[in-house]
Amino acid sequence: HHVVGAREDAAVEPGKCAAARTGAAAPPHEIARAVANHGTGEAAERGDHELPHVAIGCRSGRGRIDEALKELDGTGFTVSVDTMNPWVLDVCLKHEIHAVNDIAGFCSEAYVKRVAGAGLPAIVMATDYTPGDAVGVEATHTALATVMQRCSTAGIDNYVLDPGIGLWTPFRSVDDDWELSRRFDEFLRYDRPLLAAVSRKSFIGNLLDRLPQERLAGSLAVTMDLLRKGAAMVRTHDVRETVDTVRVFERLVKRR
Repeated sequence: HHVVGAREDAAVEPGKCAAARTGAAAPPHEIARAVANHGTGEAAERGDHELPHVAIGCRSGRGRIDEALKELDGTGFTVSVDTMNPWVLDVCLKHEIHAVNDIAGFCSEAYVKRVAGAGLPAIVMATDYTPGDAVGVEATHTALATVMQRCSTAGIDNYVLDPGIGLWTPFRSVDDDWELSRRFDEFLRYDRPLLAAVSRKSFIGNLLDRLPQERLAGSLAVTMDLLRKGAAMVRTHDVRETVDTVRVFERLVKRR
């Protein structure tokens, strides 16, 4: 099953959302989350959600994601919206959305109340208060426990945990990302579905000395390993190739 991700900093052009139609249908275990419209700027060039986010005005963010979701309304795609702003989420809830992705770890009470009220599934990143503030494996465990408590308090029980691999802040390093990837199976202890979100990220580019668009092989290699370690959802820029990888994994490892 494919999920199209819409971001509040997306730059929309008519017809662009057809990108997620490529590739064979994925096995039920996997969701290839395709970002149909990448934001502009350095963060989008280097790989989604790797660099500290540049703040954009609430009105601007609401307008951009409103346009993106209008483009997706009625297409039949399953849509996940990527915002940590409760007022932007208000706009999203007027459209046909099926899940939310919060890199802020539900730290906003106003945001989590809206999600709970809408009854939407959520993808929630390991965050105390600022994306990327969990540095290292142990801090990630602590942040995930905090996120789960926030979900419990809000009465949300349909959610996926994201360990938050990526260079989110200057305090994090590529070594941190490799260690999170090596020890990814430790996060199975929480008995929740896990997101593998490594597509085109800088720790892969740093090792291979490759530009973002040249990191496909490295991204798929890490993705395959994370699937072996229990990932239940995959976020990707390269839908067709990632679906192929998951199908091979299912056949090779799970014998489906």
